Amino acid sequence: MAEAGQRTKWRGVYNDLHRQIERGELSPGDQIPGEFELADTHKVSRSTVRTALIHLQQEGLITSGRGSLGRQVRERRPMWWNLASFENGDRRDDPQTGMDEWAAGVLEQGRVPKQEVAVSIQAAPPEIASRLDIEPEGLAVRRQRVRFVDDVPYQLSTSWFPEHIARGTALMEQRDLAMPGGVLRSIGHPQVRVRDEISVRMPTPAEVDQLDLGMGMPVGQHIRTGYDAKGHALRVMVTVFPGDRQFLVYDLEV
Repeated sequence: MAEAGQRTKWRGVYNDLHRQIERGELSPGDQIPGEFELADTHKVSRSTVRTALIHLQQEGLITSGRGSLGRQVRERRPMWWNLASFENGDRRDDPQTGMDEWAAGVLEQGRVPKQEVAVSIQAAPPEIASRLDIEPEGLAVRRQRVRFVDDVPYQLSTSWFPEHIARGTALMEQRDLAMPGGVLRSIGHPQVRVRDEISVRMPTPAEVDQLDLGMGMPVGQHIRTGYDAKGHALRVMVTVFPGDRQFLVYDLEV
């Protein structure tokens, strides 16, 4: 009976805060009252309050409370990503603005895109080497991107290219690349077919930090392998995104 009573107590705190968030009485960015204040308001212990807050974190409704601001209501504005049109023949890459197709899709939704890029040459992991059809531990060019929307991390996107087609090209540049028709076409290796693999999993500790994930929040993983006209793999793009910030869209003719 004591355990049932304890569950009821934390559930009362949880329900009260959940209701305030759903009704907009606590808006995105608003600070959640501190543990002492909540304990006093609901006449419960701090451990009971902490249990309620952990459940709200697991649902992605509030932040973890790291830093001086304490726990806050999370911004919940999911983005759509149309993978049927992404990288097709109607790409909107603009060399003048530096905006690529992904950034154009973000702008279309009234949001502000930003990308941080890091480029390196290294031995490809086995699962990447297999998809690129190169020798195990063979060299590949890796372009890592952290993609932000309104200064919030929305994607970790890592593209791998066979070293022999990428070395000495724009793919080695540490910046956003926006070229008509896409960078692979611009360097003489156009993609004509892609294969998508989509899964859902729990994040790694590094992904939790990089994406500022709520406790218990799963991530989606999208892997796209692009091929040339001869069936040779040109690129493997692995994109990881928070389960509450992104949804994938496909428009397919049947």
